Amino acid sequence: MVSETQLAQFLPYIILIAVSTGLLGVVVWIFTTWLRIKNGYPLENSWGKAIYPKVDQEMVERIKLLSQENAQLRAELGSVKDRLANVERIVTDDSHSLTREIEQLRSKSN
Repeated sequence: MVSETQLAQFLPYIILIAVSTGLLGVVVWIFTTWLRIKNGYPLENSWGKAIYPKVDQEMVERIKLLSQENAQLRAELGSVKDRLANVERIVTDDSHSLTREIEQLRSKSN
């Protein structure tokens, strides 16, 4: 069994380890919070509920604008795909059948 005198001689080390462990925990918590803010993650309270960023009117408008831009880009991508399909058809098609189609179109217009 450990006597009180033997325990008392290690008491400063035990206190130092306990205090340094607590300080290390606080420093790590501050560091992870800083990383979350820096990288745009929402902060949470002790119950896991997001406290930042709060949704405001500016955020809603930004989401609407991004959604509209996304729809425009998707439409443009669809037209580019159609044009690419026509170019692929022209490139891979037999030159005789393409010439025949062009001549048929010319004869219809005249």
